[in-house]
Amino acid sequence: QVQLVESGGGLVQAGGSLRLSCAASGRTFSSYAMAWFRQAPGKEREFVAGISWSGGSWSGSSTYYADSVKGRFTISRDNAKNMVYLQMNSLKPEDTAVYYCAARWRIVVTGAGYDYWGQGTQVTVSS
Repeated sequence: QVQLVESGGGLVQAGGSLRLSCAASGRTFSSYAMAWFRQAPGKEREFVAGISWSGGSWSGSSTYYADSVKGRFTISRDNAKNMVYLQMNSLKPEDTAVYYCAARWRIVVTGAGYDYWGQGTQVTVSS
């Protein structure tokens, strides 16, 4: 069982930055792939970024991004602290949404298939 708690959301002006954090419980955190999804009002939840487990490659975790955030957002993890982060730069009004942290075993997928979800944190970008 993995419990996820997001933090770091808020109100920011367009062009600004925020860093979201997700604290995970459990002793096998490093074996989980972690991802951020978001859901804007009236829209479906969408994949934002993902990071694979750390043991699948000699070079460490692999990262994946939606085209809409590539070059602006960075996902990272700290296995010693059971934390995953989403650094969001050059924010746009269209980034406004509730952001969710999610976990599944080892491999990142961009759609359904995550077993654990946080409660979400609101990000609002004003123009």
